[in-house]
Amino acid sequence: MKTVLLAAGKGTRLKPLTDNIPKVMIQINGKAILEYHIEQLAEAGILDIYINLHHLSEKIKNHFEDGKKWGVKINYSYESEILGTAGALKKLSRELRTDPFLVVYGDNFLEINYKDFIEYAETKDGIGTIAVFEKEDVQRSGILYFNDNNKVIRFKEKPSKDEIFSHWVSAGVFYFKKDIFKYIKPGFSDFGFDVLPRILENREKLYAYKLNGEIWGIDSLELLKKLIKRKAKPEIMKLQESK
Repeated sequence: MKTVLLAAGKGTRLKPLTDNIPKVMIQINGKAILEYHIEQLAEAGILDIYINLHHLSEKIKNHFEDGKKWGVKINYSYESEILGTAGALKKLSRELRTDPFLVVYGDNFLEINYKDFIEYAETKDGIGTIAVFEKEDVQRSGILYFNDNNKVIRFKEKPSKDEIFSHWVSAGVFYFKKDIFKYIKPGFSDFGFDVLPRILENREKLYAYKLNGEIWGIDSLELLKKLIKRKAKPEIMKLQESK
């Protein structure tokens, strides 16, 4: 199975930190966020990975190279202009002709068992499955409402306070079949604002998979500091305190 790791974003909300480093290369416990994703995919036997690039792309390529160090095969898709989360996928449509495949937002920090996620998605007959988790503050997230069979009924990206109808949000991990491409228009396209609403408007079946592990959408320097503090190993904390 192939996976597209989305890594082109500029991470503007984390400036000035992201002036010199891609958001996906920010380190947690001395390891880049993107590296955690690659390790979890490799552990599940998902070894064919595509990474889209734009902002400070060489720093990602120089670190991961062809992926051999992690036991995976990495190909890169450079975007001279950012194509958006779904536009990045459209650019790789030829490479993804054999379905299904995964799409993962590379700048989220999360714990997921990909084997369980895929096994669950394969029991469903829809166009895809979204990994979801519960969150208190959902205004910077994509919220979902789904029925008892976990079929998604409604979706709203970054709702205002009076638009909130759920506290289940997308974790930025998708299992898709190749029919997804008919809902992605050429050029810039975003899953949350464009593609997922279009899928539901056309009454396609889309399902939710509930995650149990920790998920962090790192939207601010404050959240990043909280994550680093929460995940820091004792020996790293001691080293930081001694500086």
